[in-house]
Amino acid sequence: MKLAGANIVVTGASSGIGEAAAKALAARGAHVALLARTYEALERIAREIGAAGGSAFVYPVDLGDADATARVAEAIVREHGCPDVLINNAGAGRWLYADETRPSDAAAMMALPYFAAFNLTAALLPCMLARRSGTVVNVTSPASFSAWPGATGYTAARWAMRGFTQALRADLHGSGVRAMLAVLGETASAYWQNNPGAAERLPRLRAFFPRLRPQDAAAALVRGLERDSSTVIAPFQLRFALTLHSIWQWPMDRLLIATGHRRSKDLSAAQPPKPAPGGPPLQT
Repeated sequence: MKLAGANIVVTGASSGIGEAAAKALAARGAHVALLARTYEALERIAREIGAAGGSAFVYPVDLGDADATARVAEAIVREHGCPDVLINNAGAGRWLYADETRPSDAAAMMALPYFAAFNLTAALLPCMLARRSGTVVNVTSPASFSAWPGATGYTAARWAMRGFTQALRADLHGSGVRAMLAVLGETASAYWQNNPGAAERLPRLRAFFPRLRPQDAAAALVRGLERDSSTVIAPFQLRFALTLHSIWQWPMDRLLIATGHRRSKDLSAAQPPKPAPGGPPLQT
């Protein structure tokens, strides 16, 4: 697709992949709507995009709130018209075993990314369907294909994003509206600082995959949109690994588990952790 002049909505746009994607898309001439909770961060990014000659609009919203999500979708369509692209990038998550996970943690991890993506997509789809064009991009993790120990709620939410994308493709067949899945490997961002202990729970296989910069992830998204790709996977080594997984699923799953995190041998000491400092898990 042609990005110049396109109206594009990016969630989780206040940092990391979302910020980098918004800037990369604006540099291609797209008009970008920035969605996240933090108004100050969005304003800063919009100013930077404007200073570089781009076009960006700020919509502070808690995408975990279904009513607020519906209102912001209505405002976007009213003020800028029907989006050509929706990038569902917002996410939250803590890497915890199931028995470490509080109900509030589990609910937050499903609210973001899955329910936020579902609700915003459902609100914007009617105008896309009426126009018979548009692309919905759902950003997820390699955990949506194969699980590793110590990140149960996070993994379930990412599987939900992949399932949502597949279901959308079935729903949208023949409509002119497309669904794209973006599977992005470990990316350098504030997520790791805001979720201490998460990096230690990555499987040791991570050593074979380069860590993406947010700009690398954004470049992969931009290429995927320009090429009308159905699936984007980055880095390249991850694409190779997921291809192997599709052929030898059981051995690859076992390898991830074998090289994954090991919990304390004293299971009686395991207790749900205290809520993350500073409020709910990070939205990215």
